[in-house]
Amino acid sequence: MPVINYEPLNTTTDVTTTRTILHEALPLTGTIVSGTYGTYRSEHNIKNYSHGMFQSVYDYPYLSSSANHIFDITIGYDESSAFSSSAVAGGLNPGVQNSKKINMYNQFAQVLLGYTGSENTVEIFESDLNFADDNNQMKEVVFVNFSRLLVKDQIKKGSFSMILGTGSFTDPFGVVGGGSFTSSMTLSDVSASSAETGIASCNGGDYGVLFQTAGGGTAQTGLGTGSHAKGIVFYQAGIVVLTASVFSNGGADFYIEPNGTKRGIGNAYVSASISGSCDAIRRRIRNISFNNNTEINSTIYFCRAPHNKFNYSSNPTYTSGSKIVVKNVASNEPKTYITTVGLYSSANELLAIAKLSEPLKKDPSNEITLRVRLDY
Repeated sequence: MPVINYEPLNTTTDVTTTRTILHEALPLTGTIVSGTYGTYRSEHNIKNYSHGMFQSVYDYPYLSSSANHIFDITIGYDESSAFSSSAVAGGLNPGVQNSKKINMYNQFAQVLLGYTGSENTVEIFESDLNFADDNNQMKEVVFVNFSRLLVKDQIKKGSFSMILGTGSFTDPFGVVGGGSFTSSMTLSDVSASSAETGIASCNGGDYGVLFQTAGGGTAQTGLGTGSHAKGIVFYQAGIVVLTASVFSNGGADFYIEPNGTKRGIGNAYVSASISGSCDAIRRRIRNISFNNNTEINSTIYFCRAPHNKFNYSSNPTYTSGSKIVVKNVASNEPKTYITTVGLYSSANELLAIAKLSEPLKKDPSNEITLRVRLDY
């Protein structure tokens, strides 16, 4: 059997690397979040846990084998918030799940923002691009943590949009008696772009500000931030943080419990359970849309077959009776048909195989360069 000839690769001229960014458009309608699978508060695609610290939303009933996790939703507030005291001012009842709501805020703040000061206290979320100035602080927030299945490598900067209902619990979007969606608020990262403008970085990666771009809603004293900035989106982490003030227009019935008890946004954050507040927020989500990013890194090898090489095959079927099968006349030049490219280590160990879509004719009169791309 003939000796196999190896063609060495020049790492300077024969090998290069590339990066490709793929995008998917992901629209999440409010009907999936509430009401599609079962009745509101007992939908089969909403999973509540015994710890009661967050809800999980699926695109199908979560017990189905085809269900995909979409996002988790929860609320929380900083321990310096007026809501965190067991003797809350304003006639509200002592806080329900007070420690858990503080723990949720602290956990997200630790992971995304880190610690600050000599006492190593957690940083507080702010609706701007500077977490160090302590302006526009968001001490009472909603957390929406999207599944990695949807976000992939990150949310594409400048693509996030969220439409929320800011009206009453019974009519969150202002449809009944008030026209079409008169109480809707659209939040988007309009100032961010893929060119890295309008964004900043922290422990949790890049983030952008969510601005109110349409609809109603005003900031409520003690709950919110400054002009039209209503939250932040962490692109790599796939987490959205909204100030509770976006729902301040709901008045006294931001949330109506099954027993008929009405609660405003502040009362709900203090006196309702986390799952109860999550139910109220899910009812107010009309649409979420964004593009994700998938980064594909590739190494490209230019495999060159010179005119005087690879004109003979080591395949035992290449010859029959000591004659080359593909030659009709004995005096003709030898020829082969290339079907496979093998990438070998310096010790001649086969590392990767690439198959051609169709055989390529090779003989001493031509040279072939095959482009092999290895994605990872």
